[in-house]
Order: sequence, then C-alpha cells, then structure tokens
Amino acid sequence: MGKLQAIAKDTAIYGLSSIVGRFLNWLLVPLYTAQLSAASGDYGIITNIYAYVALILVLLTFGMETTYFRFTNKTHTDSETVYGTTLITVGSLSLFFAIVVLALLTPISRLMGYENHPDYIGVMAVTVAIDAFLCIPFAHLRQQKKALKFAALKLLNIGVSILLNLIYFYWMDGKDVGYAFYINLVCTVMLAVCMITEYTGFRWKLDTKLLRTMLSYSWPILVLGIAGILNQTADKMLFPYIYHGSDMHEQLGIYGACSKIAMIMAMITQAFRFAYEPIVFAGVKDKDQHEMYTQAMKYFIIFTLLAFLMVMAYLDILKYIIGADYWVGLRVVPIVMAAEIMMGIYFNLSFWYKIIDKTIWGAIFSGIGCLVLLAVNIIFVPRYGYIACAWGGFAGYGVAMLVSYFVGQKYYPLNYPLKDIAVYVISACVLCMAMYKVHERASLWLSLTVNTLLVGLFIAYIIKHDFPLGSLPYIGKHFRK
Repeated sequence: MGKLQAIAKDTAIYGLSSIVGRFLNWLLVPLYTAQLSAASGDYGIITNIYAYVALILVLLTFGMETTYFRFTNKTHTDSETVYGTTLITVGSLSLFFAIVVLALLTPISRLMGYENHPDYIGVMAVTVAIDAFLCIPFAHLRQQKKALKFAALKLLNIGVSILLNLIYFYWMDGKDVGYAFYINLVCTVMLAVCMITEYTGFRWKLDTKLLRTMLSYSWPILVLGIAGILNQTADKMLFPYIYHGSDMHEQLGIYGACSKIAMIMAMITQAFRFAYEPIVFAGVKDKDQHEMYTQAMKYFIIFTLLAFLMVMAYLDILKYIIGADYWVGLRVVPIVMAAEIMMGIYFNLSFWYKIIDKTIWGAIFSGIGCLVLLAVNIIFVPRYGYIACAWGGFAGYGVAMLVSYFVGQKYYPLNYPLKDIAVYVISACVLCMAMYKVHERASLWLSLTVNTLLVGLFIAYIIKHDFPLGSLPYIGKHFRK
C-alpha cells in the first residue's frame, strides 16, 4: 500500500499540473475556433502540423526517457553518466534534425502541402527540436521526485502561451494562424532558459559503451512509441491525402476541435504515467509489486470510467469549449474517449515487458494496433470522413490492448480483478446508454439533472465497494462512530 500511496501523492501533483495545464490549453480551443472559423480550415492546419510534431518528438527522444529511468536504477551504472549520455544523445539528434529541416525547408514544405507557408514548418522544426531535448531534463526531475518543480515549469510554459495567444488572437483580433506556431517557439525558448540548472553543474560525459547498451534497450521502445503516437496522430496526418473533398482542412479542423473535448482521458493517463513509471522501475524487485500492478490497473479503470461518464453527462455544457460551427463533430467524443481509456489500459499492461527487458514486445503490439488503425482509415475515411478516424483509433487501441493482455499473461501472469473491472465497465456502458436515451427525449435541464443522478449512482457504487468512507483518514472517523 505504501507504493500505491506514493503513486497517489505524485499523481495528485502531476495530475493537477496536467489537468490545469490541459484546461488552460483548452482555453486556446475556444479562442482559436472563435477567431478561426471551421470553413477557413485554419484550425485544420493547426491539427495537421501538431500531429507531425507529436510524431517527430517521439523520433527525436528515441525512447530515451524510459531508458534513462531503467539504467539510472541499475546498480552497476553511475546515474550522472547515464544522465549526461542521454542528454548528449538526444541533444545531438535534435540539433541534426533542425539543421536538416531548415536546409531542405522548401521541398519539405511542398511535400506537406505548405509551399505557401514554409515558415510554419521551419518554426515548428526548431520548436520540436528544443522540446525533444527538454524531455530529458524533465525526466530527470521526475527521477529526482521533484514533482513540484516539474509542475511549476509546465504551468509557467502554458501560462505564458495562453497570455501571448490572448494578446494576439483576442485583444489584437489577429487572424494569422502562423502566430500560434511563433508563440509556441517563444515559450519553448523561455522554458529552456528556465531549466538551465538541470543541464549545468555537472560534467557532461558520453559513455559510448553505455550508450550502445542503452540503445539496444531503447530502440524497441522507439518503435513502440512510433506505433503508439501513430495510433494518436496518423489519422490527422493521413487525412489530407486520403479524404477527397475540397473541404479537407475544414473537416480535419472539426475533428481535431471535437477530439479536444475527449482529451481528459489523455490527461489522466499522462498524470498516472509520470508518477507510476519511476516507481515501477525503482521497486522492480519488491515482493508486493504484482499486487500493486493489479490494484493500480483497477483504480485506473475506475477513475477513467468515472471521467468518461462525467464528460458524457455534461457534454451539452462542455461543447461550448469549441465554436458552434464545430459542433457537428461532437459524435466523435465518446468514441475517442473510449479509445483513450483502452490506450491507458494498454500503457498499464506494458510494464511486464519493460521490467523483463523485452521491449520488443511493445513494438510488436503497438505495430499491430497501428496497422489496424491505418487499415480502417485508408478503407473508410474516403467514404465516411472523420468519423472513420475516430473508429480507427478505437479499433487500433482495442486490438493492441487485447493482444498485450493475452501475451502478457503467458510471459508475466498477473491476477487482475477481471470480475470487478467487468462490473464497472458494464455499469458505465449501461449508464451512458441511459444518458443518451434521456438526451433524446428530455429538455436540456431535465437531461442534466438525470445525468447528474446517474453519475452520482456510479460514485455511490465506487464508495460502497472500493472506497468505503470509514477507511479514510479524518473523514472516516465520523463514519465509524
């Protein structure tokens, strides 16, 4: 239970910064969708370019974040040498990438369909190169259990970004989508300056022997990461090439904006990962580790299902996050959220092959899921548009999750509480269907009232079966009387 409490504590800090940060970023969505109409296609440009950015970030970090955690906790390695080697490797790769893109900016921009705006591609190339390098100092903060500093820096970066976007797009009534990318670069440079203490004050050393060992561990994680991020972004990158309508950027913008509402699942998963990953590797030999895995999985599913129900219950309010001309795409929200839940479960399942140093399995599972996603998109997007993108993600994550579970039970069997999990999943599905039926027949306020009662019913079940109030400190003593 001690480790679960540690996860809960760090998750609260990481989660708060992640949720607050993502919420602040959400403020950009109504700002962009208010200033940039769906018909203009400008928000589609943002969606498309940031999809490439996410993939490139995975390529440049080369799986070295997880590798850093693994090798720092090995008894025969010096943590400072591991850190220095990781910094030099990722930094060199990022610098090389930025130089190549800037040297070949015109042909690259033309290939991506932005021959009239090569500056968009150049600015984002420099930005993502710096971001990739900064991922290692941020990993160092997590390894050192400096959750507060980690959260403060993340929130500072987002806060300044929000301020600059408000100044240009709201107070100056700006309409040039390129300023979204310029502002991102400014904030990234500011963050690099603020983090200077994380890559100074020690001797930078590249241990080539250690690097070879680290790369043999990290390359399957890279393949896993590529497949994983393609599961999230391939549809947004492929869409301009496989959707045949003239309103391509408009449709992509609608899909991207509505998907933002579903990103609460990504917040929860990210917060859980930040806290969970260092603790897992640090306690790899502990006897109670198996129980921690299974219980953590159960609670993760419980809270993501609760989040799913709450978003669906109040979707008629949350939809105001985006502009009204984007609401036509709200039907993708439950599909994308369900896909994010399966992605989170898949992430939780991934630790068995990381711990036994068989990361090649992750590459295989993610590759299978990615192939499923690509197939669904290529076959169905030309006919059904962006709704096929949402179902592609659902199918890809679902397949990867199931394959990982069944193979994992063979090589690293864990006794997950499947019956308890199944009850929660079925209950959430039934309640969600009830919300949908009420929404069809009732007024807005009646629908919100009934939905609130249904969410309360789910919470009551959680409290009764897994979080009895009598076991809680301070609060619990009143219920035990």
